[in-house]
Amino acid sequence: MRKFMIIWMGELISTIGSGMTAFAVSIYVYQLTGSATWVSIAALLAYVPTILMNPVGGILADRYDRRVMMICGDTFSALGLLFILICIQSGNTGALPVVIGVAISSFFIGILEPAYKATVTDFVTEADYAKASSLVQIAGSSKYLISPAIAGIILSVADIRVILIIDIATILVTVLATASVRKGINEVKPINENFNFFKEFHIGIKSITGDKVVFSLVVLMFFMCFFVAFIQTLMTPMILAFADSRTLGIMESISAVGMLIGSIVIGIINIKKGFSRILIISLIAAGVFMSMAGTTTNIWLIMTYCIMFFSTLPFVNTCADVLIRSRIPNDVQGRAWGMISVITQAGYVVAYAICGVSADYIFRPMLMQDGIFAGTVGRIIGTGEGRGIGFMFIVAGIMMSLLALAFGFNKNLRRMEGNKNELVNSKK
Repeated sequence: MRKFMIIWMGELISTIGSGMTAFAVSIYVYQLTGSATWVSIAALLAYVPTILMNPVGGILADRYDRRVMMICGDTFSALGLLFILICIQSGNTGALPVVIGVAISSFFIGILEPAYKATVTDFVTEADYAKASSLVQIAGSSKYLISPAIAGIILSVADIRVILIIDIATILVTVLATASVRKGINEVKPINENFNFFKEFHIGIKSITGDKVVFSLVVLMFFMCFFVAFIQTLMTPMILAFADSRTLGIMESISAVGMLIGSIVIGIINIKKGFSRILIISLIAAGVFMSMAGTTTNIWLIMTYCIMFFSTLPFVNTCADVLIRSRIPNDVQGRAWGMISVITQAGYVVAYAICGVSADYIFRPMLMQDGIFAGTVGRIIGTGEGRGIGFMFIVAGIMMSLLALAFGFNKNLRRMEGNKNELVNSKK
């Protein structure tokens, strides 16, 4: 557990840095273009290369030393940040160099993520899976809890270049932390000398599709990622319609306190059972709070609803993590997590591809003063800039809750916590 904590601390620092960059990039692109579409394009390119590389990263994580894969992924991801920094420094201040740099960084993160996921299983016993997952959630929440406030303050006195330099420095810290725990750990040797990528790829797919319980959960998480991507991408243009970047940063940081609260609660109570029920209830609640966040322009109410929304996510992620991790053998977890990332994060990709365009060309006109919903929905949530996005949040939140409720009746999800004998029988 001690070595896991060292890696966790490194990832916490790195996550704060990457969160600052993500925040700064979204504001930088929006201020350059004034378009939610370009913001969603930047978000899209921050995920697509990672998703495409995840299966490769998963195969490498099972075949070679997972710590080495993490070091390589972290180190080379800094190249994308350097590219953005050099372009801005040389006077090329368009949005295109930024999204290219984001894509380069994302490409190498695809090597890091499966190795990190599998490394948790290397260092933590099954009894501590929930506790370890809560710590991972706390680290993940830092990009929403700490990063926006720090980045917002820095951007009020400097520009995106300072953020990029800080992020590169945090990557260095993470690499050193990972290298320090590698000592004394036996490298993961190749399963056999006849390496066949397509065979390894098939094993990764089979580890998911061969278990109906795991596959049902992965499908559910795909839809969760799809809806969560809306609030992640469009909160920036919605808030900037009536507030400045500093207010946005502080609001996002305060809102993300919910993730910290949820993660701490999970760490304290150390959930032992009822994972599938908690998962469904949390998803339904997340949808409700997401809808409420779109009903108002009052910054305090939005923060309150967002705090409640973010507080549900650690429960969703932890329950999904434990249910999957406990049903997949350790020797294929790298490949399994690689494929799971492809499937679930495809939800982000689909959402990023459509949410910006939908916000600009469908929902925005609906809630302008002369829009078709100005006299109906507009009387409740208001009209003008940003209100179309608010309406999108309402619709997406309702759909998220209804979908979670429907999946709650899925017999495979109700069987998630079956014992290992049940798992063996289900594969026959």
